[in-house]
Parts: sequence; C-alpha cells; structure tokens
Amino acid sequence: MSENINILAIESSCDETAAAVVRNGREVLSNVIYSQIDLHTLYGGVVPEIASRKHIDKINQVVQKAIDDSGLKLEEMNAVAVTYGPGLVGPLLVGVSFAKALAYGADLPIVGVHHIEGHICANYIANPELEPPFMCLVVSGGHTHLVKVTDYGKYEIIGKTEDDAAGEAFDKVARSIGLGYPGGPKIDKVSKEGNPEAIKFPRAKVGGSEYDFSFSGLKSSVLNYLNTASMNNETIVTEDVAASFQQAVIDVLVGHSMDAVEKYGFSKFAIAGGVASNSGLRKAFEDECAKRNVQFFLPPPILCTDNAAMIGAAAFYEYKNGVRHGLDLNAIPNLKLGEKYQ
Repeated sequence: MSENINILAIESSCDETAAAVVRNGREVLSNVIYSQIDLHTLYGGVVPEIASRKHIDKINQVVQKAIDDSGLKLEEMNAVAVTYGPGLVGPLLVGVSFAKALAYGADLPIVGVHHIEGHICANYIANPELEPPFMCLVVSGGHTHLVKVTDYGKYEIIGKTEDDAAGEAFDKVARSIGLGYPGGPKIDKVSKEGNPEAIKFPRAKVGGSEYDFSFSGLKSSVLNYLNTASMNNETIVTEDVAASFQQAVIDVLVGHSMDAVEKYGFSKFAIAGGVASNSGLRKAFEDECAKRNVQFFLPPPILCTDNAAMIGAAAFYEYKNGVRHGLDLNAIPNLKLGEKYQ
C-alpha cells in the first residue's frame, strides 16, 4: 500500500449524483457531478421518487468517470466512501447500495460519511492550511447549524434552526415573488438590483437560545407584505423584496456567528453548505471577520453545493481514525451530526 490514501467517494443525498477521488483528504484528483436541477425545476422543487430513479440511471456512469478522470484504477483506492445521511431516503439508498456492491466486488473497506460533516470538510480542500479548532456555519437547503469543530471528526452544535433552514426560506420566498426554483441563486442575482433597506423585515431571535435561528417568521412577513401590497394595489418591486429579505437572513446569520466566535474565543471561522455560495453572505462575513481580526475560510461555490469531493475529504479523517463499516450500512435520513452508525 502506498503512503497516499486515495478515497473513492459517492454522494447522492438529494438531487446531485456525484463521485470523486480524493487523496489524503485535501487533494481532489477528480470531482464529477450530475445535477438534476433542470428536471426538478419543472415541479418547483425536488421530487424524491424522480430523484431516486435518476440516481439509478446515472450513478454507474458518474462513478466510472470519476475513476477515469483521477488517473487511477479501482484497485488503487484505499476505501469507498459514501454519504449515508442525512438526506432523502430513496436517493441515499441508491448511493449506499451502489457503494456497498462496489466495495464488496473490489474487496475494499466502506466508510460511511455524514453529509453535514462533508460540507464542513470542504473547507479542508479549499484551504489546505486550515486545521481545527474553528467555528463553522453550515447553511443549506435543509440545515442551518452553528458548529464548534474541536478536532477532526469532533463537533459540537451550539446553534441550529428551530423551523425553516435558511435555504428552505430562500426557496419559499423565491417562489412567492415569482422567481421559481432553485431560490437561492435567483434571489442572490436579483438582489444585486434591489435596495436591501427598502422593506423592514424582522430579524428573529429565539428566546433562551442565543445562537439558534428561526426563519419561518421572516418568510411569513414577506408573504404578508406581498398580500397586503396586492390587496392595496401597490406596486411590488421584486428586486427590493428579494434584497430586503436576503439582507434580513444575512444579518441574522452573521450576527449569531460573530457573537459565538467572540464568546468562545475562536480565531478562525468558516462557512459551508449551498447557501454559503451566496455572494452577499460571503461579502458580509469577509467584512465582519476582517473587523475582528478573525481568519475567514470559505469553499468555492462548486464545493458549497452537494459534491463528492467533500465526502472524500471527510472520509479520509474517518479512515485514519479506524472507521470501517460493514455491508449492513444503511441510509439514515435524519442522522444527526456527531452520531455514528451502530
């Protein structure tokens, strides 16, 4: 066995079929993503049954291309890694089943990876100098977590959403103002033409939980504004609504995160997840971290959305810690960060 550790990673937790080969947790040899966004746009969101069927259609091609693009052979891999939760159960099962069959046929160990841990570890690929401990905000369509990364594979959630995730709120508001799916990139684009101070939307705080988030009230406030304006025959400026909503989300995410960084004394802060590709959010964190002399780390947009390179990065540290899973590995759609498969 060579001194390098090569991980073949598979990700299929939602609507991206992805595979990658990652060396030593930081070097991406290949990263292949098949996105179903165009397909699910027809329905205004991800349809789990359709996503599962498309994963079945594409996973063999995607994995083979990842192996070919890496310049390695399957027998040169040290392990097969796969996302086993959280996510949509159908898509997860496609990835887990394929990974187990591939590992069995190639006589390779299996390493199951937590999807959110993968998002956090995307920062190791983008920033080879980054090492724990640091604070990380994971903000995506299904999750909004403020996490203390105390060591590789060791996490403590100090804040989370009590209702909608930030990305979910983006999708719902985008749909309500006629932008369609996916909401995050569309609101980000339109907001550049709007006034973020045009409409005073609320910045919610959760009583007794200073680092928790709540976005359902903000979403309802946007809907109420739209309904009231419509009933009064007032002109609705889509760009202003989008910009004002986005600013409200940014203010809460940045405010909570920076408060936590200061309280816990961290000198390093990172963001991860699909919403972390939002240009307004990235700029706000750059500015606030600079004011506080806090090192700011962020992945490029391609590593913010679902991908398998981040799964390979996370799997490397699990592999080094002796984590191996058997053929009984199963999908766990509601898997919590820090939980391990038993």
